[in-house]
Amino acid sequence: MISKMSKYAFMVYHKEYNSFLSQLRDLGVVHIQELRSTYENTELQLILSQRKRINQVMRDMKKLNSQEKDVQLAPARAVTKEEGLGLLKTIEELQERKLQLQTSKAALDKEIDYMQIWGNFNYTHLSRLKPAGYKVTFFSCPNSKFDPAWIDEYNVIEINNVQSVSYFITITPKDVVIDIDAERPKMPEMGLDELQASYAQKEEQVEAINRELKARAVSDYNTLQALDNQLQDEYNLSNVMIQTEAQADDKLMLLEGWTPVENAPALEAALDAEGFYFQPLEIAEDDKVPIQLKNNKFSQLYEPITKMFALPKYTEFDPTPFFAPFFMLFFGLCFGDGGYGLIMFLVCTYFKMKVPAEYKPFLSLFQLFGLSAVVVGTLTGSIFGVDLATVPALVKVKDYFISSDNLMTISIVLGLVQIIFGKVVAALQTHSQKGFKYSLASFGWVFTILALVCAFGLPALDVHLPDMVITIMYAIAGVGLLVALFYNSPGKNIFVNLGSGLWAAYNNASGLLGDTLSYIRLFAIGLTGGILGGVFNSLAIDLTDGLHIIPKAICMTLILVFGHSLNFALCTISSLVHPLRLTFVEYYKNAEFEGGGKEYTPFKKA
Repeated sequence: MISKMSKYAFMVYHKEYNSFLSQLRDLGVVHIQELRSTYENTELQLILSQRKRINQVMRDMKKLNSQEKDVQLAPARAVTKEEGLGLLKTIEELQERKLQLQTSKAALDKEIDYMQIWGNFNYTHLSRLKPAGYKVTFFSCPNSKFDPAWIDEYNVIEINNVQSVSYFITITPKDVVIDIDAERPKMPEMGLDELQASYAQKEEQVEAINRELKARAVSDYNTLQALDNQLQDEYNLSNVMIQTEAQADDKLMLLEGWTPVENAPALEAALDAEGFYFQPLEIAEDDKVPIQLKNNKFSQLYEPITKMFALPKYTEFDPTPFFAPFFMLFFGLCFGDGGYGLIMFLVCTYFKMKVPAEYKPFLSLFQLFGLSAVVVGTLTGSIFGVDLATVPALVKVKDYFISSDNLMTISIVLGLVQIIFGKVVAALQTHSQKGFKYSLASFGWVFTILALVCAFGLPALDVHLPDMVITIMYAIAGVGLLVALFYNSPGKNIFVNLGSGLWAAYNNASGLLGDTLSYIRLFAIGLTGGILGGVFNSLAIDLTDGLHIIPKAICMTLILVFGHSLNFALCTISSLVHPLRLTFVEYYKNAEFEGGGKEYTPFKKA
């Protein structure tokens, strides 16, 4: 759900404004109303660019620290902003120097490889021929183009022959024009010994920089973190000043902000105690109210998925608790294997005890996904690619496993349930936003679709209803259709309503069919994962048939580990991507989710 917000206006005398902002920041519960854009403010953009540089350097430091065990970071040093930015520049210069050296090393490495073809020689020795009136020229050409006549004509000396290419030199008088159909390669400026010495020198320089960067990653990480917090506080304070309106010849400072309803009494009491003036305001229809999601422990795990698409608007319903159970079930259906699900659950359980607290919610989420896969995989009879229904020991219970045909039906039914549920949510949301009469058409479509599904869908599933019930379903569908066609825009002309209703009918009919069929992917992806697991099992048996027991066990293990690891990775990716698509496309469309809300970020110290 979305936390209810209270809106306030604060009016403060200009000489007390800094004290007021300090009090407001210490309270840390007010989201400042943004009246002006920050994108064109040079000062704020400069701070953002500085923080971006700091965060990049800190990420690099974190990688370096992760390479060592039991790293004890030095405490943050007290530095001014200028000193901190100077430290940042020093580290960036080291990184830039390291990058330049690595680029130079790569170029030298190519030159060394090429010079090894020509061999180890010294350019100084070759230059001694110049005073005697001779020159040395380097050539290369395919073996098929090499003309033996060149040997006598131009005093050719063949140096090497690599991959059907001849590498040779000519020693000729300076004034001789060499007419040879061969390439004159651009030779390195140094000999092989000099190149290797230069490469070793740059390698030592890189190692020295690496040692310094590792040392700074330990000694300066927390200092940069403190600098980042300092810049964040500076940014927040500057942003508040930009959003402040000066009134009464700059004597009074006006600021607006939001706070959750539960925090409002404490905020008012604290400001009253200091004598600052504030005024609660009514929330206007066009106000961009900040969004704070407040859900139970289960739904909280799915909030990152909601934020991945967009936060809801203040007047919308929070979609998180509505799609969360479906998402978990859809993941299990796509994963489709109980053995893989068990591995995911156990791995996440293990790492949950090792990782910092900030990562534990993600592992808890994947624990639930793993449990869902265990349940679905067991019900469908797939464990590590083994079809349990074909196991002789389970022949008595094979009829209790869900067959592939039934799984396809279940996928379609689940899709239809989520779509209708989404339409119910949309109708309730319209009722909440506009009132009951504006939601009648939406409820009309819900009852029409439900009645028709009962009348035609249940018999298709061998669920036969009495004729009286069928007649009642038709009557409900007819009444719902009349309301949807003729009362979809209260207060407008009946013909306008009819036109809108017919267009909505077309969209509902075509959209319902296409959206429902999209859920077949749940069945298809789950079936594919189980089949691939079975294929790798068969390969492990067939490819090792006839081998001795020891090599057979080794080969089977390698095939099974590689195959099931690959299948596990593919199943994980597809089991995340396709439920996301069904949620963000099919469900969000039918629930009429708009999104576009901005997250509640109170003004407080970093």
